[in-house]
Amino acid sequence: MTLWIVNGNIWDEEAGGLRTAHIRIEGGTIAGIVRDGEPDTSGAETIDASGLLVSAGFIDMHAHLRDPGFTHKEDIASGTRSAARGGFTTIACMPNTRPVTDTPETVRYILDKAAREGVVNVLPIAAITKGQLGRELTDFAALRAAGAIGFSDDGVGVQSARVMKEAMIRARELGLPIIAHCEDASLVEGAWATEGAFSRRHGLKGIPNESEAIHVGRDVLLAEATGVHYHVCHVSTEQSVRLIRLAKSLGVRVTAEVCPHHLVLSDEDIPGMDPNWKMNPPLRTPRDVQAVVEALEDGTIDIIATDHAPHAEEEKAKGVELAPFGIVGFETAFPLLYTTFVRTGRWCLGFLLRKMTSEPARVFGLKAGRLEPGAPADLVLVDLGLEQTVDPAKFLSKSRNTPFAGRRLAGWPVRTIVAGRTVWRAD
Repeated sequence: MTLWIVNGNIWDEEAGGLRTAHIRIEGGTIAGIVRDGEPDTSGAETIDASGLLVSAGFIDMHAHLRDPGFTHKEDIASGTRSAARGGFTTIACMPNTRPVTDTPETVRYILDKAAREGVVNVLPIAAITKGQLGRELTDFAALRAAGAIGFSDDGVGVQSARVMKEAMIRARELGLPIIAHCEDASLVEGAWATEGAFSRRHGLKGIPNESEAIHVGRDVLLAEATGVHYHVCHVSTEQSVRLIRLAKSLGVRVTAEVCPHHLVLSDEDIPGMDPNWKMNPPLRTPRDVQAVVEALEDGTIDIIATDHAPHAEEEKAKGVELAPFGIVGFETAFPLLYTTFVRTGRWCLGFLLRKMTSEPARVFGLKAGRLEPGAPADLVLVDLGLEQTVDPAKFLSKSRNTPFAGRRLAGWPVRTIVAGRTVWRAD
């Protein structure tokens, strides 16, 4: 069956702007793009995308689906629907589940459940160490054979340099990345906000920037020694940026991601003791925000990832000291960044699209993320002029933990297509 998406606006890299095009889809693949003239759509299903941006579907290489074990927060069905509403067609899920994703059986559970109940592509990331305890490596080869696309102990940093180096050697041999949550545990205990204006004003112990940067520095040295692809999760500090930039200049195979909230918010924006502003890494200082924005712009940081981290309302209601770290991110990511950076003229639309599509695909060797013949027909249609207020009650995620409630944003996805099939559309 042939599907045509007609009259859509696609980003033209050479022209540096949008142009009208018609996209032909067959068998779940982009079969052709007509940029001039009218296509012959007789006998085919058509979607009229007049006035809408048509882009390759967004790719999120850092998310938490909480399945297995924490399905009161999120599960594969709800998480992938939430991702689809945000325009994401491929997501990678982190291993801090229960049981931890540290065996082939758990990897297969995720893939099987995603095939049955999910609506977007799900890529499991397996744990570096058994139980994420930082002591004994998992069976990397068996996990890769089961379908894992990389290894991370996200949620906790690997504290032992010896264990991390052994992990890098093993991952390099298998051609898979180490995806690192960088955090020195000895510097963060008993704190939830960064060392900055907010923590000083409220008399709180602060989380210092060094807690992240120490592990970045250690790990880029180990990556240089081992030759592994080393990917830094949720970069948030000026010091980390400096270290990654230096490592790249020396030819170390390092890539990095940044989250929308670390690009948009600082600790000075935190309104008070609200658990929906508690995340890990914490919101940093305005100087750190400037550093990560500039690092994304100059290529030091390669991609944007949401770190979608759902938690149940009753868990966040325990107050900031006891509430878990994390915020949801799928459904606000694109409009938040489009409104903040593209509408204001700081970024061109093409830059934001690349950081959410083709660049994640390049970094992780995926076939997705391209709007061209032969690529998967994983697409998102976005109404760039549509303005809406963030309303957590309307989220498709099971969780509502966001600091962006009530914010007016533009550029909302209105239809998401995976393998040529609509998996979500706005009412």
